[in-house]
Amino acid sequence: RRAPGDGHRVSTEHVDDAAFLACRPRLLGVAYGMLGTRGEAEDVVQEAWLRWRAAGREAVRDAEAFLVRVTTRLALDALTSARARRETYVGPWLPEPLVTDTAAGPDEALEAAEELGFALLAALERLDPVQRAVLLLRDVFDLDYAEVADAVDKSPAACRQAVHRAREAVGHPRRRHRVTPADEERLTTAFAIAVATGDLAALTALLAEDAILWSDGGARVRAARKPILGPDKVARFLLGVGRKAPNGVSFEIVRVNGDPGWRITGPEGVLAVLALELTDDAVASVRVVNNPEKLERV
Repeated sequence: RRAPGDGHRVSTEHVDDAAFLACRPRLLGVAYGMLGTRGEAEDVVQEAWLRWRAAGREAVRDAEAFLVRVTTRLALDALTSARARRETYVGPWLPEPLVTDTAAGPDEALEAAEELGFALLAALERLDPVQRAVLLLRDVFDLDYAEVADAVDKSPAACRQAVHRAREAVGHPRRRHRVTPADEERLTTAFAIAVATGDLAALTALLAEDAILWSDGGARVRAARKPILGPDKVARFLLGVGRKAPNGVSFEIVRVNGDPGWRITGPEGVLAVLALELTDDAVASVRVVNNPEKLERV
């Protein structure tokens, strides 16, 4: 094809590449929201790319709608096998963390992290795959019901009902609680100081009465096999882990799926990622990922 007004040929492949790349951040967000792991999400998006390249262009009226539909359906298929693997997972399963350095902007794969927090992704595990898909597409990625219906091959009415039931089960993603920057800095700084100094009383006081900690080591490293409940037990667990830290460990402040947290690094690489869920006056939950397989991209 020739662009109007010049004699240079415009490659159809370059046009296709540009259309796909423009959609790629959203596609990664959809796939990650469905699967909870960046590696699997990238595999799904790569397969969507191959199907995009193989599709007849005359049959594709809307590139983004086509790509979101293909990505969603591939993710639905992948989620079936992923859930089967998680049934035999050792200890609590947490998503692969999306980590953003505070001094740098997020890459395209992390653009959805502000909405796809650990708390939301953990809640989505309670939904069936279709409910998970329609809630993400409607409430996180702002698709209208006709677009959602097309993506999951259901009627708009069925999608409305599925979204309603999903919201009843896990809440409304747009209502994710956010503390003020001042409260976040106050709580995270005090938390870090209490852990660093081993101050059990101060750390316990910072934790909510119903505080809970999840630790995901899979079968690769030692971690708590069950959630730890209550401020005293959570504080003691954190301080116990801190005392066992090897020499040469560094702690870097980062954002983890949009929440405040730390990247813990040793001489051989990243050892763990810790994310905090905050209320206005306390730390509500702590999530620790130290499964090496989930830290390869951190």
